[in-house]
Amino acid sequence: MATARPRPQVMRLTDAAAGRVKELMVRADSEILGLRVGIKNGGCAGQSYTVEYAHDIKPNDEVIEDKGVKILVDPKAVLFLLGTEMDYKADRMQAQFVFNNPNQISACGCGESVELKPASIDG
Repeated sequence: MATARPRPQVMRLTDAAAGRVKELMVRADSEILGLRVGIKNGGCAGQSYTVEYAHDIKPNDEVIEDKGVKILVDPKAVLFLLGTEMDYKADRMQAQFVFNNPNQISACGCGESVELKPASIDG
């Protein structure tokens, strides 16, 4: 009988991203479990990442626990985020989560939107 292949972790976090999530959890106005990450249609390249506070776990959320924090991934975004590293970068001009995504085909010049393809899950 064939054994099931282990399910890959959809995303992983850098130390900087995990540290920022912990900071946001402490500073939030209400209790949050972590962050919810998804993809929405729009922008000049077609799609953009969404990041918001997660107050609960929805039935089909992909729950990722990495470096002591929880990231909840919208089930419609899983194939677009498979293999992604979530980082946090801050400089004098801006501070933001950055997604190093192997499924990204292109990005717009302003950096606000991306074009993604679903990850291949074959063999």
